[in-house]
Amino acid sequence: MTRLFGILSVLALFVMLGSGCTALTGETLGQNIDDTNLTATVKAKLVADKASNLTRVEVNTTRGVVHLTGVVDNAAQRARAEQIASQVGGVKSVVNNLQTR
Repeated sequence: MTRLFGILSVLALFVMLGSGCTALTGETLGQNIDDTNLTATVKAKLVADKASNLTRVEVNTTRGVVHLTGVVDNAAQRARAEQIASQVGGVKSVVNNLQTR
């Protein structure tokens, strides 16, 4: 009986984790995974854009909102980074905190 209770407890824990229990950040496991995927996708697209040198742009995502930080050479690069990030599927909005030299 005790063994059955242990197994049921572990199963209940997995159900809670998978069904939307919130983390300390207030995000569910699914939101956290989505944000991580969005961050990785935006970073990859910024690096792949050879016309602009956007490899030093920091990207963080919270609940689908992408935050860009760092320093770029000019206003055109700043605008290009925002454009690239906003075109990624699943991005709700972009907060562009990039500074120009």
